[in-house]
Formats: sequence, structure tokens, C-alpha cells
Amino acid sequence: MMSAGFGPPTFAETRGGIPYRTLGRTGELVSIVGIGGYHLARPGLEAQESIRVLPTALDKGVNFLDNCRDYDGGESEIRMGNALRDGYRQKAFLMTKIDGRDKGTANNQMMNRLRCLQTDHIDLLQFHEVIRASDPDRIFALGGAPLEAVQQALKAGKVRYIGFTGHKSPEIHQKMLATASAHQFTFDTVQLPLNVMDHHFDSFEVKVLPVLLRQKIGVLGMKPMGDHFILQSKTATVVECLHYSMNLPTSVVITGCDSMTILQQALDAARSFQPMWLG
Repeated sequence: MMSAGFGPPTFAETRGGIPYRTLGRTGELVSIVGIGGYHLARPGLEAQESIRVLPTALDKGVNFLDNCRDYDGGESEIRMGNALRDGYRQKAFLMTKIDGRDKGTANNQMMNRLRCLQTDHIDLLQFHEVIRASDPDRIFALGGAPLEAVQQALKAGKVRYIGFTGHKSPEIHQKMLATASAHQFTFDTVQLPLNVMDHHFDSFEVKVLPVLLRQKIGVLGMKPMGDHFILQSKTATVVECLHYSMNLPTSVVITGCDSMTILQQALDAARSFQPMWLG
């Protein structure tokens, strides 16, 4: 399974058999596979099981952890914060997201995220679900904009990098990037769906990924299995889905891991990955 047009993917180094890539222009090194937070508090999953997954992942060579204030009413962040005790916070590149669209709400959400995650700083904070045509203008509005709150947190050392996410429309990603450029601002990262089916219709890979590469923005791939629809269709296996997204110029491919078995599957996919490039 190959993707064309971007050149062969490269690795900065390997840790525990897990390839690492550079996160855009930040210079940070992140594991090719990241642990998604959405699944950590799914119904029926005991807290102890999800808390056990994260230290194991960090010990095995994964360092990128994803989360969001919206996941399970904040329970995912609480569990992640508990898992990062006893020195594990230092092993993690920690990302979470906020959805506040005004300065006050954004600031309150950031402070809550720090408390839930039991940390004094977040490595990467992203504006979550930029899915409406009005979102870019609201985030960059003059006076009281959420970006102002995040930039103040950046200066205070509570946030290290800034990004945004979205999964609805490549055109809205394009508008967000254009709005940022109009305000002389460049995001450090962008999170977007990248999978084997995306390429064939209204594609983030085709319409957004080249822009990110030109601006040296870190690429966070999500939904490598298309929210289970690709697997249900039997178009590709789990490993093929992960390898396809890893074969793109992603800094990290984020996948949900709610058990030790699923974590091992992600680790095996990362360790067995071999770049496949069709020029």
C-alpha cells in the first residue's frame, strides 16, 4: 500500500524499536505512533486498565499522548493525569485541546486542563474541532480572542506549542491556515484525518497536507482507520491502515488504545513499519 507525491518518509532516530520523527519546525522528536485519549474512558473500561496502558506505552518507546477536554466529560484527562505520576510526565510529549471561542472561556479551560492532567505545563495545546466556517475568525478576533489567552499561556510557560484540529472539511482547514497567515501567525501543528480512504474524496491529504509541508507545520494524523468504517468494509487491516498513514509525511499517527492488546498492536505496527514510496 503506497502513497505518492511526498517523497520517502524519514526518521530522526529510534527508541525501543519505535521510529521517531521531527515535529515540524519545533525540533521536538515524537514517536511515529501516538496514544489517543478518546478511548481511555470509554463506557465499561475500568480506570485501572486505561491507566496501565499509558506507562506501558511510555516504557515501550511511545512518547506522544493525545487528549481533549471534551472526552468523556474530562475523565480521560483525569485518568491520563493519574497515569503520569511517578516520573512518567517527564517521558511524555503531552497534547490536549480546548474548544473555547472567547478569551475567558479558553483561559478557564486551559487552567482546568492543567489541573486534570496534574502538570504545570502542556507541551502542545490545540484548538479543537475547527469545523465551522466562522471558527477561524472567532479564534483570531481582535480583542478577547482565544488565541490571545493561549499566547499568554505560552509566554507564561504553561503551554509550549500551539495547533488546531478538525475533521469535517479540508476547506475549513485551508481557511484556518489562511486566516493565520493574514495575522502573521503560523501554527506549530495541525491535526487532520489521514487514511487510505480519505485520498479518494474531499481529501485532507490532497488539499491540506501540501500546505502544512510548505509551512513546516507538524502533521498529526488521526482517524487512520476512519472511525472503524474502513475495518468494517474489510478494505484494509489495522496494520495496513496504520502503515498507510505512517507512510505519509506525518510527524505522528494517533490511534486509540484502550487495552494492552490494542496497545501491542500499535507498537507492532510502528516497529514493523517500512517506508513504501511511489514516486
